Amino acid sequence: MRDWLIKLRGDLPQQKVADLSGISQNFYSWIEHDKRTPSVAVAKKIASVLGFDWTRFYENE
Repeated sequence: MRDWLIKLRGDLPQQKVADLSGISQNFYSWIEHDKRTPSVAVAKKIASVLGFDWTRFYENE
């Protein structure tokens, strides 16, 4: 699980973040649960919506 991503999302529904990022809610859920890694383009969109550096998706935790 990407707990950091869930924390950043806060009270926003997954559907809202997905819509604003241009992806499906299902794909966003897979990203949160660390079942998929987003492409650079999608990582940048999600990061823009939630206000963090997109490279965080590719850092070792």
